[in-house]
Amino acid sequence: VQLQASGGGLVQAGGSLRLSCAASGRTGSFLAMGWFRQAPGKEREFVGAVNWSGDMTNYHSSVKGRFTISRDNAKKMMYLQMNSLKPEDTAVYYCAAVRGSRGYTQESEYDYWGQGTKVTVSS
Repeated sequence: VQLQASGGGLVQAGGSLRLSCAASGRTGSFLAMGWFRQAPGKEREFVGAVNWSGDMTNYHSSVKGRFTISRDNAKKMMYLQMNSLKPEDTAVYYCAAVRGSRGYTQESEYDYWGQGTKVTVSS
């Protein structure tokens, strides 16, 4: 499975961005997916996850209510809609995937990773 994240950029605080993650290769069924981010000088952290069918999501408390994950299995795509962005959301955002049906929140649970897309939120 290969993952390609895109959609990052520079945005002012309070603005919005939509990240995309394209999956390719032997994706098959039951591929749970998630988003992580790594800010400069910090460890990578969980942002949110979606289960295989797309009907269950969970989020880190810092983004809950502002970020929304969705997926389109027919297109092999996952999205992260980010609203009300804050300077502390500045990071490189990574999409990840793992064989499974539920949502996974731990970095160690994921087997496949994209290359990351940079998001910069100016104050």
